[in-house]
Amino acid sequence: MLKLEGINKIFNEGTPDEKVALNNINLHLKPGDFVTVIGSNGAGKSTMMNMISGVLKPDVGKVWIDGKDVTHLPEYKRSHYIGRVFQDPMAGTAPSMTIEENLAIAYARNANRSLRLGVNRQRRDFFRTSLEKLHLNLENRLNAKVGLLSGGERQALSLLMATFTQPAILLLDEHTAALDPSRAELITNLTKQLVEENHLTTLMVTHNMQQAIDLGNRLIMMDKGQIILEVDEVQKPNLTIPDLMAEFERIRGEKMNSDRALLG
Repeated sequence: MLKLEGINKIFNEGTPDEKVALNNINLHLKPGDFVTVIGSNGAGKSTMMNMISGVLKPDVGKVWIDGKDVTHLPEYKRSHYIGRVFQDPMAGTAPSMTIEENLAIAYARNANRSLRLGVNRQRRDFFRTSLEKLHLNLENRLNAKVGLLSGGERQALSLLMATFTQPAILLLDEHTAALDPSRAELITNLTKQLVEENHLTTLMVTHNMQQAIDLGNRLIMMDKGQIILEVDEVQKPNLTIPDLMAEFERIRGEKMNSDRALLG
């Protein structure tokens, strides 16, 4: 469903500020895989996500989504295949539009373009049924401006919007990091529910090791632009935070930096 082949990316090449952001990244997600990604700051996690979504293009390598080579496909065309939720709850919705209008735009993402927003009774019923899954009473607030919602409510709405068109790949980019603990737990549980219900192929970046262990069937660890550890679905159920820290020390010969990657 998602395949990265020999991806390399260098920023500011040939200058004193040269930085190898991604170094020979190879990753394959089968349909239904839910892979969590951990690593310290600067490991290359967000760069990899931007490479998949089309924000960045690789210097070398190929990106495949749903069996199609999308390496040179611009971001707006890749949106037909991708659902993405960002760290900032304000990034995934239009605050001046209503909940219903935001849902209508997301719903039409894979449809033929037209000038009509087109919310009929059947579609409105679908929106209400979908919103009920959030348990936030948003199904009764379809005409409320999204800018009036709390951060947790907006992130829940962003997650729903990213999933209900059945994207080929769902990208979750630290989507609980900006929320308070109770809202982060809500979004984490909602993520698990929606991914399982819709059988979505998912790649989730997180700094929270426990979250990375608890969610998904596979895990990868990145450092300095490389994937240095892959944990498969057989090994992952028994994985612990001390295991991950010990593996990092074994591979790199040094202790993991005490930044947010140790939280959880």
